[in-house]
Amino acid sequence: MANRREFVLAGVAAGSLMSEARGQSDLPLVRVGVMGLSRGQSLAADLAKFEGVEVKYLCDVDKRRSESLARQFQKEVGVAPEMVGDFRRILDDDDVDALVCAAPNHWHAPATIMACKAGKHVYVEKPCSHNPQEGEWMIQAAEKYKRCVQMGAQRRSAAGTQEAIRRLHAGDIGQVHLARCYYNSLRGPIGRGMQVDPPADLDYDLWQGPAPHVPFRSNVVHYNWHWFWHWGGGELANNGVHGLDLCRWGLNVDFPIRTVSSGGRYWYDDDQETPDVHSVCFEFEGRKQATWDALSCNKHGVDFMCAFYGDEGTLELDSDGQFRIFDRNDKPVFQGEQSSVGQREHLQNFVDAIRADDPQLLNLPITEGHRSTLLCHLGNIAHRTGRTVVTEGQGGHILDDAEQRQYWRREYEAEWEPWVTMS
Repeated sequence: MANRREFVLAGVAAGSLMSEARGQSDLPLVRVGVMGLSRGQSLAADLAKFEGVEVKYLCDVDKRRSESLARQFQKEVGVAPEMVGDFRRILDDDDVDALVCAAPNHWHAPATIMACKAGKHVYVEKPCSHNPQEGEWMIQAAEKYKRCVQMGAQRRSAAGTQEAIRRLHAGDIGQVHLARCYYNSLRGPIGRGMQVDPPADLDYDLWQGPAPHVPFRSNVVHYNWHWFWHWGGGELANNGVHGLDLCRWGLNVDFPIRTVSSGGRYWYDDDQETPDVHSVCFEFEGRKQATWDALSCNKHGVDFMCAFYGDEGTLELDSDGQFRIFDRNDKPVFQGEQSSVGQREHLQNFVDAIRADDPQLLNLPITEGHRSTLLCHLGNIAHRTGRTVVTEGQGGHILDDAEQRQYWRREYEAEWEPWVTMS
């Protein structure tokens, strides 16, 4: 018998096909606003092509970038959303159903919490939070205000990835004990920044938002904030969350009991604070383990891959969702079909859950998003303290280390704190 999730999704898909055949939509209109127009430009373009979805707002604190992208959006999609610099305009609009948050990491949880309080559903980019406490607050906000909150690790919705995980859980390679994920890139130095006035077109105060405000430096905005602890979480939070989410999903585990980190800044002598060489190991109850290995400044080998090792074989999963299964002698026995990364499917899943008003339909609800993001936080805490992080297996909280627990949350700008926290 089909469960409620399968029934609702089948109904939505059938309704969509019938409406396309008639050249019109009978689906309830879903209006969204998109915050952050670097990553958000791609998300907005896909959403605007969906049947029964209206991108009502595009929002960015950089006026020059927003004006340029607005022209590009209108040219490519054929619609002209309202442009705003302050995302709170989106929250104040009662006609808007959902906020898409693609702003920098330090905004992900605060914007999500504020949106839930305003009655909006949220699609929040990965990693879902800047620190572990924010992830727990996001879960509380989604549950309290009964909102659909989906984290944007889109491979959860890719058909090839879903088939690979189904095969793992069905025992195709036996009991899985180890999952490894890799990420290699070729990033250059960022040099030494200078304290200068922010550009006239950038609302730097709003860009900082709830994070404690610091003077503008010339080599941080718009991308290099990733490599500073004040705003980002380095390569581990930037790309590691994708692989670790798949590792955790494939292993069918929630919270680790031990996290060990090795690595550092080896390539360039510049302002970056986060590791450019990083290996992290997570041990789970039940004799299971996940590892993450990253090179930020050397592209040799695969740029992204996850591999799962079981009693009866191995499964390799590429960044595009294609997978291969090998037997115990490392002989190939099955290859999955080429797949997509899953962005459109992940967004459609979010829209379907909004229409059904059912967070249980989400492929990556905030409860799961937090657990995967927490791995990144624990890996960074292990790196910053130089010690193994020991956690309890039921909630992932740090045990017996006061210094490590200091990284569990952060301070906020006083004017923002009441809006971005859950008490």
